[in-house]
Amino acid sequence: MAWFDDSLKLDTKTLKLAHITDSHLFAQSDGEYFGVNTAQHFAACLSHMATQNFDCVIFGGDLTQDHSQESYTLFAQLIEQSPLSCPVVWLPGNHDEIELLTQLSNKQISNAKIINADGFDILLLNSKGITPAGWVTQSHLDDITNYLASSQRQSIAFCHHNPLPINGYLDKHMLENGPQLLNVLNNSNQVNWLFHGHVHNDYDFHFRNMNVVATPASSVQFTKNTSQWLQQNLGPTYRMMTVFKNHETQSLCCETDVIWLKE
Repeated sequence: MAWFDDSLKLDTKTLKLAHITDSHLFAQSDGEYFGVNTAQHFAACLSHMATQNFDCVIFGGDLTQDHSQESYTLFAQLIEQSPLSCPVVWLPGNHDEIELLTQLSNKQISNAKIINADGFDILLLNSKGITPAGWVTQSHLDDITNYLASSQRQSIAFCHHNPLPINGYLDKHMLENGPQLLNVLNNSNQVNWLFHGHVHNDYDFHFRNMNVVATPASSVQFTKNTSQWLQQNLGPTYRMMTVFKNHETQSLCCETDVIWLKE
């Protein structure tokens, strides 16, 4: 099945989204990642999201830490047991198996890789490589180019890996052909925003005419601007955003904030 075959249609001109990423769940709900109970953090984010009237939640990858099938089951159970009622879509991180993510599909968790709103699209991209670093294959770059050319719709893109360096430890595992992906998106003149996870903190960069924005992890954060791998428990975290077209210019606008839920 081609990556962009499945789409989710949301009939709204103002799309309210949540981006949650890097949950790093374990087979058991008491599993800890650097001293943080990741299931509790993920559940806390879901409960808060349920109060915000989101149209859709985008999960940004690295669902699992122990690579167990049970961790995927736990992900689905936490969503089912939460008060969240909107659709949840996903894209893969370096820790994840796409086949196991695909098997999560149910009434709430969707395999769609395009969200069609009224007048614009949200694109979920695959940056999973064969190593912890990211790689977007040439065939996927072609799919992205072809979709944008055929749709002629303004879009916002999401992937897992950081396409630009963050001056930090995880740069050795960044998207290895990040500038190539960014140029494909920028050259379309349809994509002005790319959101990603992977780096476990919030960052905001620019590439040509694009905003390149990192969402912190729901689990644990990695300290900024250091070559050492240092961790911080800053509480459950996700990003919220509102996407709409400017009435006068018809350009696509995105208002976004990080939600830090202190424990």
